[in-house]
Amino acid sequence: MRRSAVAADPNAPRVGLVFVSHSAAIADGLVELARQMAEDVVLVAAGGTDDGGIGTSFAKVSEGIARADAGSGAAVLFDLGSAVLTAETALDFVDDDQRARVRVVDAPLVEGGVAAAVAAQTGGTLDEVVAAASGASRGEAAGETPPADPGRPRYERTVTLRNEAGLHARPAAEFVRLASTFDAHVFVDGKDAKSLLAIMSLGAVRGDAVTISSDDTRARSAVDALAELVESGFGEG
Repeated sequence: MRRSAVAADPNAPRVGLVFVSHSAAIADGLVELARQMAEDVVLVAAGGTDDGGIGTSFAKVSEGIARADAGSGAAVLFDLGSAVLTAETALDFVDDDQRARVRVVDAPLVEGGVAAAVAAQTGGTLDEVVAAASGASRGEAAGETPPADPGRPRYERTVTLRNEAGLHARPAAEFVRLASTFDAHVFVDGKDAKSLLAIMSLGAVRGDAVTISSDDTRARSAVDALAELVESGFGEG
């Protein structure tokens, strides 16, 4: 069964993200990367000091939180230790209502930021976005399929990747966004179809065959939709 995902509505408010780095170039680059996978999410770079040097800026982080939170909340990710102090200080100065909607997340800045961006794009709640970011620090074990239940029939389809990029970056994000619109649990070569990092960890490239499967009784339409997306070449011609 397909869920009524907020991602279907580009005008619906999403959780925003603030990337706090000691380097403006790093923060800007991460926004550029995440934008490829989360075009409808407010992504704010808060890197460097006010005068463009290496360090962090209370003003930039405060402004970033104000921009990123459109009512659904914001997650703030950071790189080095002192960046979290700046983020937490900025959070102390927002009003109580907004403070309840903002989380400072201890997660890998790149992997966590990209995972959080995809979760936000799919319409995830603040808790779900934070969980996606935090999951990046636990590796990919959580993305693996549980043992099969012999009492439940498995439905699967094996398809070949036709697009140039395979299951990397934008195509992987598109795949995960589609998977996230279904309530069913689906796996790709044993990896959770709703986990961006798990899907990218497959390293699947053009010409590779992948098996999309599930023993969830609700999953047939999800497996078919995902297989058709792969067979379409993700619109890459």
